[in-house]
Amino acid sequence: MVHVKEWVVVAANKRAHRDARFAIESLERSIAMLSAAHQCRDPFTVLHQQRTAALAAAMAVELGFNPLDTTILRLAASVHDIGKIAVPAEILFRPDALSDVEYSIIKTHSSIGESILQRLESPFAIAAIAAQHHERIDGSGYPRGLQGAQILPAARILAVADVFDAMTSKRPYRDGLSTDFVLGELHNMAGHQLDADAVAACQQCILRRDAARVVPSSVAHVVHFSA
Repeated sequence: MVHVKEWVVVAANKRAHRDARFAIESLERSIAMLSAAHQCRDPFTVLHQQRTAALAAAMAVELGFNPLDTTILRLAASVHDIGKIAVPAEILFRPDALSDVEYSIIKTHSSIGESILQRLESPFAIAAIAAQHHERIDGSGYPRGLQGAQILPAARILAVADVFDAMTSKRPYRDGLSTDFVLGELHNMAGHQLDADAVAACQQCILRRDAARVVPSSVAHVVHFSA
């Protein structure tokens, strides 16, 4: 026989789960619309966000994130550069080196993106995770110069996934760098600029992906929040 108190707890858990599922579904729709608008202006960055989101989700699974937290990270990663929609095209798409002033304008995309994402009606930390993807463990990042535990765990994963994809992708001014070289660079940054556990998880995911030539199958059940 189920006691009344136990029944209340079960009912509350079911309601919480249902509410989270509805919130995720609503957030998915909102982010899909943002991505579609961003795609019209900057398809290169949208593809970068999609690859980064897939890697970040795989890393989250590697690190033991639960399905809901993994999905929240994936969604944040899929729009982490949305603020670049406000960066002037002549700066954003320039094929050569930027001046210090131009680079400072590029760096505003984190704060602009946070402002955009804060307008989403969501109980989840999407805006904060996206805003922190350029923060660094030693405080050398931007926009706020956060350090260590001040940076959300999901944002620490996103930072590593973002660096990996940015360095391995072809750019207008250079070819993509090799996987081995980039993993070496991440290893050098681990513990002072990038989270060491996130770097280790990235390495495991990339090695597994390259061995199988597919994204790890363990990600399949978490890339969409299930009831």
